[in-house]
Amino acid sequence: MVQPVYFLSHGGGPWPWLEGPFRRDFDWLEASLKALPGQLPEPPRAVLAVSGHWEEAEFTVSTAAQPGMVYDYYGFPEHTYHIRYPAPGSPALAERVLDLARQAGIAMKADPARGFDHGTFSMLQPIYPDAQVPVVSLSMKQGYDPAAHLALGRALAPLRAEGVLIIGSGLSYHNLRMFDARAAEPSAQFDAWLRHALIDLAPEDRARALEQWDAAPSARIAHPREDHLIPLMVAVGAAGSDPATCIYSQNDLRGGITASAYRFGEDRSASGFDRLAA
Repeated sequence: MVQPVYFLSHGGGPWPWLEGPFRRDFDWLEASLKALPGQLPEPPRAVLAVSGHWEEAEFTVSTAAQPGMVYDYYGFPEHTYHIRYPAPGSPALAERVLDLARQAGIAMKADPARGFDHGTFSMLQPIYPDAQVPVVSLSMKQGYDPAAHLALGRALAPLRAEGVLIIGSGLSYHNLRMFDARAAEPSAQFDAWLRHALIDLAPEDRARALEQWDAAPSARIAHPREDHLIPLMVAVGAAGSDPATCIYSQNDLRGGITASAYRFGEDRSASGFDRLAA
């Protein structure tokens, strides 16, 4: 069976391990992530995660059998710098990723030391809290060329039929200097464009639109730096001609931000988690 592909929000910092108002901001996101395993045709053999928190001069894949942790956030409680997400890696999958990249003429390096950053472990904790599914991390390439990341996704598409769940982990809106109610209008404008591009356009037009994403309404307000959007390009490349479904949407994140997440796959039965404030 062919696995779907996802572009997911990983929330803010180590939110699954927090309590209080900040944690409750992500309740709706958590519900959507917990529902994900039920949307799959079968349990995945492994997860290939493209995180918005890892970029290298060249595409790089983690090859560790037991990846460590990368605490790439600041200002959170002390206990969040000791949390563990003990999923195993998969050197065999990493080698397969390297091989597919080579076949496509895409330069890629191996990194035996890279651990899980919060773009990976905060996203996966609600999905697979038992951390039993092997996880391989894949970096973005510096420069954030959308076409290069779309091409990488296309090269990795065969993994879907091999039981691998490919996830781009980022945020549909990521402007930390405007991460509150002031973002209501620009986040809604960009999100409307993104939803249209992913769901309504034909596959070839979808890719062309994403290559020119910075011409979208409020694009550079939503993404002053596109590190949290570029994982979407890999997901869309791997999706091929598969249709997109919005599986998470809310317009009241952090007091007014519109955010969304998407599934790419022939089966459109995946239910969405939409929360729209009045």
